[in-house]
Amino acid sequence: MTAALPFNPPSPDAPGKPSVRTWIPPAATKEKHNFAELHSIDLSLLDSPDPKVQQALVEKVKEAIRDDGFIFLENYGISLEQLHRQFSLAQYLYDNITKEDKQRLLFDPDTGMWSGYKHPYGFKRQRGPGDGIEQFNWYPREWNNYNYIPDCILPFMDEIKAFCEYLTTSVNRRLLTLFSRVLELEDDYLWNHVQSHGTPTGEGYFRHALFRPVQKTTEEASKGLRMHGHTDFGTTTQLFSVPISCLQIWGRDEEWHYVPYKPGALVINIGETLEIVSGGHFKATRHRVYKPPADQAHEERLSLVLFNSSVGDLRMAPVASSPLIQREGCIEEQGVYKEFRRLMDAGVPVPTNKQWREIQIAEATDPTDTVRNRIGADQVVLGGKLMQQREYFGVKVLLPV
Repeated sequence: MTAALPFNPPSPDAPGKPSVRTWIPPAATKEKHNFAELHSIDLSLLDSPDPKVQQALVEKVKEAIRDDGFIFLENYGISLEQLHRQFSLAQYLYDNITKEDKQRLLFDPDTGMWSGYKHPYGFKRQRGPGDGIEQFNWYPREWNNYNYIPDCILPFMDEIKAFCEYLTTSVNRRLLTLFSRVLELEDDYLWNHVQSHGTPTGEGYFRHALFRPVQKTTEEASKGLRMHGHTDFGTTTQLFSVPISCLQIWGRDEEWHYVPYKPGALVINIGETLEIVSGGHFKATRHRVYKPPADQAHEERLSLVLFNSSVGDLRMAPVASSPLIQREGCIEEQGVYKEFRRLMDAGVPVPTNKQWREIQIAEATDPTDTVRNRIGADQVVLGGKLMQQREYFGVKVLLPV
């Protein structure tokens, strides 16, 4: 394949662009215990002229996505300076978005999308208890019609669009090349047949998120949770590593562990689509957002995330042509693939990707919801672990809280 070019963004100093306050990363936690050890992948090795180097990279990726579905990605083509510019733009948005735009662009999760502005009062359009989380989400609607963009960020859309296009068409395409090779398929199989296209994020979305410290009453009601334990429903999620430690991964020891900070790195997690099309060889990442360590309790956490999505009309199933699947069969170790397999074996149509992702968004609950978040409602105890249990289209979803 052709060697990847580095990111070459539009100028931040073009005429008409307001001055932007530089984002200064907060201090990392001094805590050392309860942190996960993740595989780190050097994406630039995919461009090596040595086939042995490329194959060693594929083997390392194979090990990582089977172990925990979470990897650090380094040397992917975006410099630290370029990345910090994007964080500065996210900071600018929350510094300058008007009350009028917050209301005009207010999200409506009942539609099955997070599109637009999320207020800091839970994950429903109607305000609930304060959760301290603000978001702006770019879906195809926002890319195709800038009337759905906050006025304050319009001068910088060339930079944000270019950033997302690079993450999707360069970084994610190279990732999917590696994953296709793990499945022993042609390089662009997953890119051509599974990944969605048509906008800078395909059918997926890009998110600016700001997590502010919450009131003690909110923390007590949510038991420290900012976002429930979950798996993402797309192909991959690209999350930029930040100093404030809130992201946690569910380990093989069946305990939650913080993801450490690695400056400039992308944290990649595997979505449910890839778990299913790989026949369970790839593991959808179980993760959550939790309160940070005590020395960061009063810090804000700014976050940039790109959620890559599969084709909405696709009904997910293992890739029968994969030599890996033909040779080793499928793995029903965990989660959604096992449940989809149960339906397929019974001759019941599985939901389309669009149906699957939209119902989970529409029926999402807040960590502060004491009616749903209790044993006997959405929660059960299995093997001494508190789990959240839901069912969509006959597919049972069981995840650690």
